[in-house]
Amino acid sequence: MPSFLLLEVLFIFLFSGVMQCSAAVDVLFLIDGSHSVGKRSFERSKHFAIMVCDALDINPERVRVGALQFSSAPRLEFRLDSFSSQQEVKAKIKRMVFKGGRTDTGLALKYLLRKGFPGGRNASVPQILVVSTDGRSQGQVATPAEQLKERGITIFAVGVQFPRWEELHTLASEPKEQHVLMAEQAEDATNGLLSTLSKSAVCTVASPDCKVQPHPCERKTLETVRELVGSAPCWRGSRGTDAVLAALCPFSSWKRVFLTHPATCYRTTCPGACDSQPCQNGGTCVPEGRDRYHCLCPPAFGGEANCAPKLSLECRIDVLFLLASSAGTTPEGFLRAKAFVKRFLQASLSEDSRARVGVAWYSGELALAVPVGEYRDVPALLRSLDGLPFGGGATLTGHALRQAADHGFGSTTRTGQDRPRRVVVLFTESPSQDEVAGPARYARARELLLLGVGTDAVRAELEEITGSPKRVLVHAGPQDLFHRIPELRRKLCSRPRPGCQAQSLDLLFVLDASASVGPENFAQMQSFVRSLMLPFDVNPDVTQVGLVVYGSRVQTAFGLDTHLTRAAVLRATSQAPYLGGMGSAGTALLHVYDKVMTVQRGARPGVPKAVVLLTGGMGVEDAAVPIQKLRNNGVSALVVGVGPVLREALRRLAGPRDSLIHVASYADLRYHQDALLEWVCAVRKHWEFYEDSRFTFTRRAARCPDTTQLSCLITLWSLSERHLTKSCERSWTPSCFSSPVPSPAGVSISFTWAPLAPATTLSALGNCDRLLTGLSVALLVALPSLPLPSSWRKHLAITS
Repeated sequence: MPSFLLLEVLFIFLFSGVMQCSAAVDVLFLIDGSHSVGKRSFERSKHFAIMVCDALDINPERVRVGALQFSSAPRLEFRLDSFSSQQEVKAKIKRMVFKGGRTDTGLALKYLLRKGFPGGRNASVPQILVVSTDGRSQGQVATPAEQLKERGITIFAVGVQFPRWEELHTLASEPKEQHVLMAEQAEDATNGLLSTLSKSAVCTVASPDCKVQPHPCERKTLETVRELVGSAPCWRGSRGTDAVLAALCPFSSWKRVFLTHPATCYRTTCPGACDSQPCQNGGTCVPEGRDRYHCLCPPAFGGEANCAPKLSLECRIDVLFLLASSAGTTPEGFLRAKAFVKRFLQASLSEDSRARVGVAWYSGELALAVPVGEYRDVPALLRSLDGLPFGGGATLTGHALRQAADHGFGSTTRTGQDRPRRVVVLFTESPSQDEVAGPARYARARELLLLGVGTDAVRAELEEITGSPKRVLVHAGPQDLFHRIPELRRKLCSRPRPGCQAQSLDLLFVLDASASVGPENFAQMQSFVRSLMLPFDVNPDVTQVGLVVYGSRVQTAFGLDTHLTRAAVLRATSQAPYLGGMGSAGTALLHVYDKVMTVQRGARPGVPKAVVLLTGGMGVEDAAVPIQKLRNNGVSALVVGVGPVLREALRRLAGPRDSLIHVASYADLRYHQDALLEWVCAVRKHWEFYEDSRFTFTRRAARCPDTTQLSCLITLWSLSERHLTKSCERSWTPSCFSSPVPSPAGVSISFTWAPLAPATTLSALGNCDRLLTGLSVALLVALPSLPLPSSWRKHLAITS
């Protein structure tokens, strides 16, 4: 909006801040309530009167207001001395009821000549008459109006509906253009009336910078005019002769037409808070009074002040924006992508930014418009994008990705930690006409992070290119695209948790292969599991993966120690059988407890263990006890329910950490990959957690020296016994500690395994010593004063 229009709008609506109408004055509203005006225009007249009252300091000693309605005869609505506050006057005007009847303005004016202003003061107080009418009086108005003006009464004529302006000019005081107003433009008319009053002692302008200015306006009216339609033969004679003459006589028709008359209006304008256009980068300034404002900022702007860029792209990266410029994308799509890139750079970069940016476009071949890092000056970078041409031609996204991997970032000798992270952000709205999977793998193998931006039509292709749905931004249109700027900025600078997928873990998937799932959905489960495996380092020293399927029976597709590489795990997952039949999740989890998550079947002592159950929801009613049995044994369990599952039954499986994910459909599993990976990382961080109102206990496990590891569960027995008992893993039946460890209420205890000198003896551990031969461990107790058996202190290092 132009600044001068914004300024006018501001002070049309804020009269009380612009005008101070506090002098002693009597204001009488004479409102036309006849049928020629109608109820709708009568309400507009009331609205206008209320707006004028908003700027008046209504008080018995200052401004008094009265109202009179007229039609066939005048009717006094309330006297000038009836109300002493602005709220009372406005409430009474709102309650005025339309009278109806013929329009007799002259009779109402004669009433005022005879009785004066009802409840008014003496002649020393200025009197203002505001007449709202359509100017179609059935009586004579000129004489009584002139007599009122001779008595010193100032008359404003306010036209309603389609008034007869000649009559309004007859009613109004001089100068006519400042005393004739239009009620249809209530805000403008109110400002005009107050602006005229500001030239007298009635109203004064609040700021010396404000001034009354003329501006062009139009007066509208509805007139009945005669229009020549044509002519017809007619016969005319003359007196004294018998001759009859034939002639063509014109004939006309009458119709009502809208007419506009140019005029000059007046209003008071003042410099406003938005006059200096303080909002940057396309922000809209919204005034909040004469001195205050706020900015409505585009996405990704704001925060500091006045829609300044949020300079949060502080990560050290090299970014190549790759824009499809093919016939399938269309010129509109190309311009949309270019506008987004410009807005993103404007919102995210500064001269001090550590990010370097380049821009390329492609159809058949890749064209590097702006090499990465060529511009450090952001305005110069933005200007360089204005001339990007639309190429047309075939959409060869795969070819462009391979070229971007080879030439998009120039030739650099920096490697490893010295090289910034390199990212390609692909914009396309058209499916590729060549193969993209191979080139995408080629680019990722060269340590390029691929991000995709496009419409829903290319969602699947972008997911294939980037390798994850979380690296794709799908927009529904231009406005939605601009709202994705903060999301793209987060993706550019986010990194996976360091080492999360490179730490030790025994991970088992349990898949529902029953008839309630069906073979097609089971295949989508397999695909989901395979995609989950991609980030993990699968080998006997880091991550072990197993898979169990259940349906008509329970079957171990492969155990934790069956496959030693990720490729072997991916192949075996694809070959897992679909069983059909009725499935029981409880039976499958008991199978996991007895025959999979054991040391004899490949589970490693001292390593976090996690089970992920994917189910369609049928047959989970019997799973609550088995899943709790796994958790009691130190195994974290996550339940992923798909489709219209039995929600209450699944909630009973969620566990203390609310380990439950609900997915709307099997096709949507891919959108929850990151959530499941986050859960796995949390399993590694907090292997086992117990919490009670009396005290909290947390255990973290770390790998022991050499290849020997210890895995003991910390079990919280009943609070009445008030002690902790340490028992070995289920396969090691004897108790490690035969003596109870008292635990006062409110105590927080942390047990951690750490290396000691190899000569340390642990014979005090009783029946567990056979398993602990050659093992060096230490028990760290957070509370040094915690009473321990002397035999324990003799053999264990205790540190506060």
